[in-house]
Amino acid sequence: MRAPITAKGALRLRAELDELKSVQRPAVIAAIAEARAHGDLKENAEYHAAREQQGFIEGRIKQLESELSHAQVIDVATLDAGSRVVFGATVEVADVDTDESRTYQIVGDLEADIKQGLIAISSPVARALIGKHEGDSVTIEAPGGTREYEIVTVRYLG
Repeated sequence: MRAPITAKGALRLRAELDELKSVQRPAVIAAIAEARAHGDLKENAEYHAAREQQGFIEGRIKQLESELSHAQVIDVATLDAGSRVVFGATVEVADVDTDESRTYQIVGDLEADIKQGLIAISSPVARALIGKHEGDSVTIEAPGGTREYEIVTVRYLG
């Protein structure tokens, strides 16, 4: 099965891939060449650091190329599931006990970033929300215990 990813997430990953290929890869190759020019490679810390960095960059390039080639890009702006929560939805939930609200967008595993409110479709929170509607209550098993949330709004933004 192809992993889902939002169009915005795919764009962000492609930008990272371009940066790695066109800026970081050439820079590390130049750093390796410069370190080689210093002579003895066994005791050359700059050379070993540059080679390690090169390995990281090449690994990340392979990972991004693989993930993007196997991803199914979904344009969230074209989704119209109404008040039902599906992949790509931006959901505002309110904690029933504290009335504290949070907003999450349900995205693919590749683009999840909790600091930006992007939660992976495979996460417990997203799994609890999928298929529910505005006004529904959901119970989520969190590390700190069971929490109950009410779905305040469901939006589909590009």
